[in-house]
Formats: sequence, structure tokens, C-alpha cells
Amino acid sequence: MRPVMTGFTRDREVTRHRLGRETLRRILGFARPYRVGLTWFLVLIAIEAGLGALTPLLFRVLIDDGIAKSDARVVVLAASGAAALALVGAGLSVLDRWLSARIGEALIRDLRIQVFDHVQRMPLAFFARAKTGALVQRLNGDVLGAQQAFTSTLQNVVSNVLTVAFVLGAMASMSWQLTLLSLVIVPVFVLPARWFGQKMSTITRESYDLNAVAAQTMTERFSVAGAHLVKVFGNPERESASYGEQADQVARIGVKRALYATWFRVGLTTVAALAVAIVYGAGGLQAVSGQLTIGVVVALTAYLQRLYGPLTALSNVQVDVMTALVSFERVLEVLDLEPSVTDAPDARDLRDEVAQHGPSLELAGVRFRYPTAEEVSLASLEQVASVVPDVSGDTLADVSFTVPAGAMVALVGPSGAGKTTISQLVTRMYDPTSGVVRIAGADLRDVTQESLREVVGVVSQEAHLFHDSIAGNLRFARPEASDDELWASLRAARLADLVEAMPQGLDTVVGERGYRMSGGERQRLAIARLLLKSPALVVLDEATAHLDSESEAALQAALDEALTDRTALVIAHRLSTVRHADLIVVIDAGRVAERGTHDQLLAAGGLYTTLYTTQFANT
Repeated sequence: MRPVMTGFTRDREVTRHRLGRETLRRILGFARPYRVGLTWFLVLIAIEAGLGALTPLLFRVLIDDGIAKSDARVVVLAASGAAALALVGAGLSVLDRWLSARIGEALIRDLRIQVFDHVQRMPLAFFARAKTGALVQRLNGDVLGAQQAFTSTLQNVVSNVLTVAFVLGAMASMSWQLTLLSLVIVPVFVLPARWFGQKMSTITRESYDLNAVAAQTMTERFSVAGAHLVKVFGNPERESASYGEQADQVARIGVKRALYATWFRVGLTTVAALAVAIVYGAGGLQAVSGQLTIGVVVALTAYLQRLYGPLTALSNVQVDVMTALVSFERVLEVLDLEPSVTDAPDARDLRDEVAQHGPSLELAGVRFRYPTAEEVSLASLEQVASVVPDVSGDTLADVSFTVPAGAMVALVGPSGAGKTTISQLVTRMYDPTSGVVRIAGADLRDVTQESLREVVGVVSQEAHLFHDSIAGNLRFARPEASDDELWASLRAARLADLVEAMPQGLDTVVGERGYRMSGGERQRLAIARLLLKSPALVVLDEATAHLDSESEAALQAALDEALTDRTALVIAHRLSTVRHADLIVVIDAGRVAERGTHDQLLAAGGLYTTLYTTQFANT
């Protein structure tokens, strides 16, 4: 029998939610691979509920036919039967729990893999909007809630319904009068239970909110960047006092929640005791008058213990069922988001095109605006009431330029001009609104994303590293790379000496987001990762931004060697790093303002000259 309080910690507002027929069909579709196991699961629950209803009948036989008639044989057989039922029931409980766990964990695995696989295929715009915590909640909390629809919720509903049916049938067969008397008392259980359920729901929601606030404080303060900010600008005593207030609120709501739960439990226990007393009294009088036997009275009171718990639980069954199904719907909500960047049905391998034509790059008449929230996001993942359409113009307008195979073209211009946006189009984080981006003459929308990732390598301004070893971060680009190849890439990035000096060498863990390394070291490790991948076309987005002059000079020499016979698109704020580019394209307000070599652009006296003069005015 399910614990009585389980159904009263759920949000009762889900009962107002309505699921469409198509959603229910899809939910049942998830159970289809496990229909055999679910069938056996339901059979075991039915048998277990039936066996539970037999035990009081054996008590009646033991008292009326054994003790009352001084028949030791009946006493032994009835007692042995009750013991056997208990053992069989325990075995069935273990068996159906094992089956439930197998089905539930398999369902969780399937859902998590499906959601994870789908989410990682979403475009960059999706991740730019969605809160990471909301996404993780879908993979954890909502997936677990969905799993309960086919395990604990299904088990509780079926078990409680069958238990009530069996118990009422057995009671009515012995005394319909006392059975009716027992049912008259049911509202005394159910109505307070529903009231307490509403109160517990409100308190539980408030408790979850307060715990979430406290958890968010810890998450922000305990991250490396957050801890650094607190130590630079914060005050430990003030931070502790602030968190202490949050902890006090959590503690107070916890006490209130525990008190309500205790009142509820004590109230039900008291009412159950009164019900037993009434049945004992009424049944005892009938037994005295000879209308009932003592065994029947004992059996009826035993059945009462098995009746009120399931009835109380069933009074809130809608909350439990809808909570599980709404969790399922929230998972489907993510799976129904269509990625805006996908492979065409006849997409071809870009590597074949590069091998035949060389890794040239071309942007022709490219216009681009960032997608709106309606196009790529969900309000629930942004944790807002509704997704409001963005009103934004084009970020790029009629951008055209060509990077011949083996050449280096630099993009320069003021901040916000659209340089990084161009790099994201080249790597197909987004598709252009109009126009075309080509590599080796092939429209990127006509090639597979897998082959594009093999051809193009990127080092961004903020190089991201995983909380892993140096070797693990490097092998993210080439999992099959040998240690010798790792060291070769580190030497080319002028980082080998530093890694060799570390006690764990390649096994050194870089920390969260690489925080155990300096900005320049992280950038060089990211460039080493690029060199290990050895792509045909390289995109460097402010790749030397965090390097000092000495490191920049050493790394620039390594890059010059590594970029030989490769096509390079370099976005640079430091104009000193692009003086020798084959072509410099000046981007301003999403348009190509100028193009030419360093000397040509200086002679033209335009925006490039202004940028260059401003940057080197004090040198």
C-alpha cells in the first residue's frame, strides 16, 4: 500500500492542465518497447493485492473455526497460511519492485539519451537563450517525473484500486451493514486529506522556491569566477549573513511543513482508531447477539486498516497522474523543438569537395539577422511567462568577399560590426537569411555538418576548456591522437615547456573552464587543440587577444608555420597581427566598408587608417 502522504506534496495546479489526445498517444508510444514487462508488472500487482485481501479471512477462520472450536489443526493451518501469504507477498513485492526498477531505469535511459541527443543538435541561438539549469531540469527532474507515469504512479493507482475493490468485496460478503458503516466514515478521511493536500502543496512550492534561491546563491558563489568576484569586491561576513537569512527561511518553512505533516498523520491515525473502535463496538454488539462471529469482527477491523489508506491516496490520484503526465509533456516540448540548422536529405561530404577544389571560402550577398525567441526557444526554458518576439534588424547586409585556398584574410572593424557573426556563419552555427556561404565552391547548406566540422577549425576569443586533463581537452579534437601527437601540438603552440614542468604533465587537470591556467595559457592550449585537429580551413576569432607581446610573437610564428597551405579567416582587434594578411576586409555596421592589403588600406585613408592610427597613437 502506498504511503498516504505521497500525493499531497504535489502541485495541485497540474490538475487543471489538459493533455491532448496526440500527447497521450505519444506518451503510450514510449511504453511500447516495454509492454511485455508492464503487463507482467500489472499482473504481479493484482496478485499481490489479492493475496493481501486474503489474510484477514484466514484470521476469521483461525478464530471461528480454530480457537472457538478448540481445533488445533485449523489453528496451525490458518496461521501457517497467513505466514505463507506474508512470505509470498514479500517475494512478490521484491519481484514487482525489481521489474518496476528495470522498466523505469530503461525508460529514463531512453528519455535522457533522446533529449540529450536532440538538445546538442540545437543551434547556437537555442543555447544563447535557454537557462542551463532549466535544461538540466528537463534531463533530470522532468525525465524522472515522466518515468513515474509507468512505474510508481501506475503501481500506486492499480494497487490501490484493486485493494479497495478486494477489501470492499470481502467485507460485504461478511457484513454489508458494517461495510456501509465503514464507508460512511470515508468522508472524514478524504475531506481533511484534500484540505491538507492543498496546504501541503502551497508549503511545498514555497519550500522548493526558497531552496532554489539558496542553491542558486551557492552555485554562483562557489564557481571559480563567482568566488573570485566575492573575494575581490565582496565581504565574507556579509555573504555569510545573507546566506544565513536564506537558510533561516528554509529552516522555518521546513518546520512548518513538518508540523502540517504531523498534524495530518496524527489526524488520520486518530480517525482510523475511532473507526476501528466504532466497528469493534457495533460488531461486538452483533457478536454478542449472535448475528456475527468474533472472527468476522476481527477480520472486518483488519480490513479497515487496508481500506482507508488506499481510499485517501485515491482521493488525490488526479494530482499524481497529471504530475507524471505533465512531466512527460515537458520532455516532449523539448523534443518537438525543430533545429533550425539541419543536414539536407542529399547533403554531401565537404571533404571530397575540399580534396578536389581546395579549401577556398566565399561569402556572396550574405544578409543575416539573429533568429527571434519564437523561432528557437521555449518560454519555460528561458524561465519567463511567455516568449516575446524580438524586434531586430539585420546584423549583416550584403556581405561579399572571397578567401582563395591557402590565403589568409583578416576581418577588422569596430566592436559590434559583425565580425564574429561572419565566423559563426562560416562554421554554420547559423544559416544566412539570404545569400550563400561556400567552402570549396559548395554551399554549406548542401554539405553534412559532420564533414564541415572536420574541414573547419576554430579558436575563439574566450577559449573554453572542460574540467578535464590537458590530454582530455586536446583529444576532444582528435580522440585517437597519440601522446606524441599531443606533445607535437603543444610544442607548436609554444606550451610544451610549461606542461613538462607540471608534476602530472598531460594528466594535469585544468580546472573549471581552465581556471587553473592563465588566460594566455588557456588560449595557447586551445590553439594546440586546433593544431592537433589540423583542419583545412582555420577561423581565428581574436585568438591572440589574451597574450602578452612575448607570447604573441612566439605564437604568431607557430601560427604562420601551422597555417601554411591552409585557408585562414582571422578576426583581429590587434591590427599588428594582420599586417601580412593577403587581404584585409574592414567590416562596419554589418557591411564591407573597405578591402585591400595593409599598405593599400593605409594609403586609402579610410576607416582602417582611423582604427590603425587610434591603436598605435601612443606607441
